[in-house]
Amino acid sequence: MFVHAVYFWLKNDLSQDQRNQYVASLRSLGSIPSVRHFFIGTPAATSRPIIDRSYSYALTVVFDDEAGHEAYQVHPIHDQFRDECGTFWDKVLIYDSQG
Repeated sequence: MFVHAVYFWLKNDLSQDQRNQYVASLRSLGSIPSVRHFFIGTPAATSRPIIDRSYSYALTVVFDDEAGHEAYQVHPIHDQFRDECGTFWDKVLIYDSQG
């Protein structure tokens, strides 16, 4: 299993149309054939000192293996997401893990 976890900090001055475009494009990533499990979320309302709730959206994508992840990275839908929405965030952090 290969897990790709991505955290996005969107720009504060995005219009509602830009936010809608971002979410629609983000959701499209789930249609890439090598994706086995797909989750999009926003920070939960938990409040403990160790929890970081500063991000705007979290994306978690699970693949069978690293090869599936590599296919995802070069897929046209992924390229389109970066091209259309790459200017919408101030910061992105990625955590890849395998088990």
